[in-house]
Amino acid sequence: QVQLVESGGGSVQIGGSLRLSCSASGFSLSNYAIGWFRQAPGKGREAVSCISMQDGPTYYPDSEKGRFTIVTDKAKNTVYLQMNSLKPEDTGIYYCSLDVEPFCTDHEWKYDYWGQGTQVTVSS
Repeated sequence: QVQLVESGGGSVQIGGSLRLSCSASGFSLSNYAIGWFRQAPGKGREAVSCISMQDGPTYYPDSEKGRFTIVTDKAKNTVYLQMNSLKPEDTGIYYCSLDVEPFCTDHEWKYDYWGQGTQVTVSS
């Protein structure tokens, strides 16, 4: 049974950092594409980052790679999203997701499995 569990969210001040974790069970993360999406209050989900063996780390938009870093820990079967220099517009629920095709995409509909989400709140 495929299961994704996010953790690491919380409340931070502007400019702070958080590391989100996406732990998987029922499959090996490294064989697929794992995406992170953010859902801001009152809005739909938008892609933040993705990682796969074929594509490596990908950021949406690409300019965010200066603030965000996505990595896979194969031994722990966990994907991490390190977020630095956080801004109020980073606030939202962060979901990790699995695409059984190992290619990164920012299209929400391509992902097959989703975690329950973790809340990130950035304020002054």
